[in-house]
Amino acid sequence: MHYIWKEWKENIRGKGLWLALSIIVLISISILFRSSALSFDKGFYILLINLFDSIIYFIPILCLFIGAFSIFQEKEQKTLIMLLTKTDNYASFLLRKSLGLYSVVLAPLVVWFFLYLLWLKFQFQLDLKAYLLFVLALVVMSLVFLQIGAAIGSFSRSRMQIIGFCVFVWFYFFFLHDFILLSFLPDVTYDNVKLFSAAYFLNPLQAVRMFLETGMGIYSFGHMSRLLQAFMWTKPVYFLLGNLFVWLAASYGIAIVFNRKEGDE
Repeated sequence: MHYIWKEWKENIRGKGLWLALSIIVLISISILFRSSALSFDKGFYILLINLFDSIIYFIPILCLFIGAFSIFQEKEQKTLIMLLTKTDNYASFLLRKSLGLYSVVLAPLVVWFFLYLLWLKFQFQLDLKAYLLFVLALVVMSLVFLQIGAAIGSFSRSRMQIIGFCVFVWFYFFFLHDFILLSFLPDVTYDNVKLFSAAYFLNPLQAVRMFLETGMGIYSFGHMSRLLQAFMWTKPVYFLLGNLFVWLAASYGIAIVFNRKEGDE
C-alpha cells in the first residue's frame, strides 16, 4: 500500500498522467460527436470499433512513457538506492512499483469509461457485454505496455534513452512486427501455421484486436478453411491471456536482469 499511495501522490502532482488522460478523454468525446448520426441500434458497435482504432495509437506510447519515467524518476531522485539499502531487493521493489503504476493508470481509465457509458446510454442502444470486452481489451493493453515501460526505465541511463526505446517499441509493434511476418508469409504451410500464429499473436496489439472484434461478433469463424482453423488453434481470449502473461513475465525478468540503479546526471 505504501508504494501505491506514493505513486498516486507523485502522479497527481505531475503532468504526465493528466496529459495522458486528457488525450483519451478528448479522443473519446470527438468520436462520440462524429458518431452522432449513426443509428440507435447499430451505432454503438461502430462507435466502439472507431474509438478502439483511434485510441490504440495513443495508449501504448503513453503507458510506455508513464512506466519508464516513473522507474527512472526513482533513480534520478536517488530514492531507489535508499529503498534498496533497506531489506527490499529490486525484484520486490519492481513488483510493488508495478502494482502502484497499475492502480494509478487503470483506475482513472476505468472511471472515465464508466462515465462515458452513461453518456452513450442517451444516444445508442447499449450492449453491456461488448462494452465490458472493450474496457477489458484496453486494460490488458495498458498492463502490457506499462510493464514494458517499467523495463525500459529499469535499464535506461538517461531520458533520451527512454524516449528512443519507447518510440522504437511503439514503432515495432505497430509496423515492424507485421512487416517482418509478411516476409515469411509465402513459406507458411499447414505444418508450420501454428508457429506463425504464435508469432503473430505475440504482438499485443493483434491479440487485443482479435479478442475484441471476435467478442463483438465482427468476425465469425463458422466457415473457415483448414489453414485458417489451424491458424486460430485456440480461442482469442487464450491468445490474449497468453500474450499478457508472456509480456508481463518477460518485461519483469528483463527489468530485474538488466536494471541500473542510477541514471546519468
